[in-house]
Amino acid sequence: MARLKAETPFIHPDCEIVDARMGRFVEIGRGSRVAHSVIGDYSYCDRFADIANAQIGKFSNIASYARIGATDHPMDKASLHHFHYRSADYFDDAEHDEDWFAHRRSRRTRIGHDTWLGHGAQVRPEVTIGDGAVVAGGAIVTKDVAPYMIVAGIPAVPLRERYRPDVAERMQALAWWDWSYAELRAALDDFRSLNAEAFLEKYGG
Repeated sequence: MARLKAETPFIHPDCEIVDARMGRFVEIGRGSRVAHSVIGDYSYCDRFADIANAQIGKFSNIASYARIGATDHPMDKASLHHFHYRSADYFDDAEHDEDWFAHRRSRRTRIGHDTWLGHGAQVRPEVTIGDGAVVAGGAIVTKDVAPYMIVAGIPAVPLRERYRPDVAERMQALAWWDWSYAELRAALDDFRSLNAEAFLEKYGG
């Protein structure tokens, strides 16, 4: 019996989920927090991931302790501290600054399909990680990452392309991540045994 189901995400204990939409076969690791985000079909995060204000594509692989869309503080004001926007926590007669929270939620981070974010990786607000890209463990991504690029470091910089540009372009055009459940199952042996170019040759990419 398959552990993951299309109808209901598999959410491990001690997670905090707020205003999140999740696709089919999604798994959320123990102790993770997901807020104001959309997580696409088949994507998962391992333990203690922190995802906020993000659009996660399909088949994204997010390792433990990754942080996506880390919320920021108001650096242009008199104080960085959240007493002046989480004010109701401190003062009986004050309300939270909802305009500030709306501003935070508007700064979306976008993670493409078939991506891999390594252990402890961070992706800043308003950054886009392209389809098929890989972010090395511990990297801090402050700029957009091209599709099928591997990046590492603080701040993250390109290391090398995962595929040649023509192969990457054909893989995006094939868009296997949009295949049906039955199509994925039928191609399972080829996903396991063929390299990218042979897979494209067989499936017409």
